[in-house]
Amino acid sequence: MKQKSTLKKITGSREFLLAVILILLFAIVTAISPSFLKPKSLMDMLKNNAVTMVMALGMLCVMLVGGIDISIMSTLALSGMSIGMLLKYGHITSTILAFVIALAIGLACGFLVGLVISRASVPPIIATMGFMYVFRALGYLVSNNGEWAGAAALGSFKNFATSSVLGINAVVWVIILCYVVFFFFMKWTRTGRKIYAVGSNPSAAEVSGINVKNIKLMVYMIMGVLAGLGGALQVSVYASAMPDMQQGGEMDVIAACVIGGVSMSGGRGTVLGALLGSLILATIAKALPLVGIGALWQNTIKGVLILVVVMVNVILQRIADRNALKGREM
Repeated sequence: MKQKSTLKKITGSREFLLAVILILLFAIVTAISPSFLKPKSLMDMLKNNAVTMVMALGMLCVMLVGGIDISIMSTLALSGMSIGMLLKYGHITSTILAFVIALAIGLACGFLVGLVISRASVPPIIATMGFMYVFRALGYLVSNNGEWAGAAALGSFKNFATSSVLGINAVVWVIILCYVVFFFFMKWTRTGRKIYAVGSNPSAAEVSGINVKNIKLMVYMIMGVLAGLGGALQVSVYASAMPDMQQGGEMDVIAACVIGGVSMSGGRGTVLGALLGSLILATIAKALPLVGIGALWQNTIKGVLILVVVMVNVILQRIADRNALKGREM
């Protein structure tokens, strides 16, 4: 009976429904283009979407407390441009140091954003919109008003994205490590549970002794660190640093979370959901060129597909919830 109940719980979960949608997408794309399932193709898909996948974890934390951050790609550009220029002019040569600097810049940006939101009580959309312009402008200042760093200027740093460990690309290892760490952090640590508590009911969380302001500050700092990491990955994967990189890409990160079932009002969402949402988005992005869709139509079709996936997910979840209610004993 217990095994049956566990099976019913799994099959009725949002993550299970997302997994079914992902499998269907894989099947459809593979039927159209059999090369899609080749290991190299899948590895390239993950590597090219690493920024969205990694930063979706930070957006998950932010959205769990009922926030939003649209400044993340400006943070990415500032951190990526900074290490790009440092590498270009020979101020640093170490790949590890470049990553550390990118993470530190991201942390500083996240701290500023979180400070304004948590202490000054500025609405997240307003605060992050302002910082979006500030950080992007700083990225241009760092680049000497539009200068960029190409592959030749990046030295050995660009080799990180082409190196492999145990046959798996280093960038993919970064994705795996991030998701393992965040799965543990959100599920089995007190701080992770506090994030959920703040998002579910801030007043009740405050009464129970949770410092809501500090939690809100922390999630934006986490988002900043992952944006900094995204900046370093972006520069390495595409072997270039430009001040306008990933402009508008924050919508993909938010979409990945929404597809993954993360609530915009806070309190609901999982690391697994963020992963599945990111993979669905990555699969759609990979599939469109494979089936011969022109660049002009790709964003339109991607937007429609995202809406369809979200609506199907919501409908199936409602059916699952209704069935679960019917099965309860009175």
